[in-house]
Amino acid sequence: MTRQELIALIRQRQSFLCVGLDTDLNKIPELLKGQPDAAFKFNKAIIDATIDYTVAYKPNLAFYEAMGIEGLRQLKLTTDYLHSLDKPAFLIADAKRGDIGNTSKSYAKAFLSPEGDFDFDSLTIAPYMGEDSVTPFLAYENKFVILLALTSNKGAFDFQLSVNKENGQRLFENVLQRSLDWGNPDNMMYVVGATKADMLTDVRKIVPDSFLLVPGVGAQGGSLEEVCRYGMNKDCGLLVNSSRGIIYASNGEDFAERAGQEAQKLQLQMAQAMKEHGVL
Repeated sequence: MTRQELIALIRQRQSFLCVGLDTDLNKIPELLKGQPDAAFKFNKAIIDATIDYTVAYKPNLAFYEAMGIEGLRQLKLTTDYLHSLDKPAFLIADAKRGDIGNTSKSYAKAFLSPEGDFDFDSLTIAPYMGEDSVTPFLAYENKFVILLALTSNKGAFDFQLSVNKENGQRLFENVLQRSLDWGNPDNMMYVVGATKADMLTDVRKIVPDSFLLVPGVGAQGGSLEEVCRYGMNKDCGLLVNSSRGIIYASNGEDFAERAGQEAQKLQLQMAQAMKEHGVL
């Protein structure tokens, strides 16, 4: 999916919601536990209930890798199903890879290659090792690298906000600035946590046109209103992720229905925000 196709999808669905498929077998409804392909059945039900209200899905690979080979099979079933739908969605592999050389090339091939098993549209990358840990992932046309820039966890304060005494920039600002030499808004996005919404103004000074993947709205306490106020641009420029607040809205037989309701609530708020900010 190209950047322009993503923008068009956001305007069509009046949504910039990303549903995180953090599928934990310990948390899925009891009626699915122990069934063959339980993770996929859960994902499929969530997707069917939310596809009209979202533009992206983000499986967190840790939950699938924890299941071993079977988990990767469940992930493939999920991506195959999403690719088969006549309603498109932007697919994010939340893998947070960050190595160099042939290792990065292999990670890129595994997750981004159209000939591979998964064919994701994008992959989250930890840029700590610099340019040669990022550029191998930029080799695939119409695919995106999503760099971790300013995350929503408590430990973000350990490094990301440290100040470079020579230029006065914080580390996350240095990451953003350096990344401009590697990619562009057509192939690079950035993770910025919703709990750091007031800093989106500083992020936008460096990457005004790029898409931002924003986790932390909902269960982690981030404010959608503040994210839109500080981070939205003329093309929307946001993918706001919600995981637990949607997929685990209910643990009963109505789990999919409740997930759809929670996704629709966010979609309606997003549509209103886009109208207020002139995107629609």
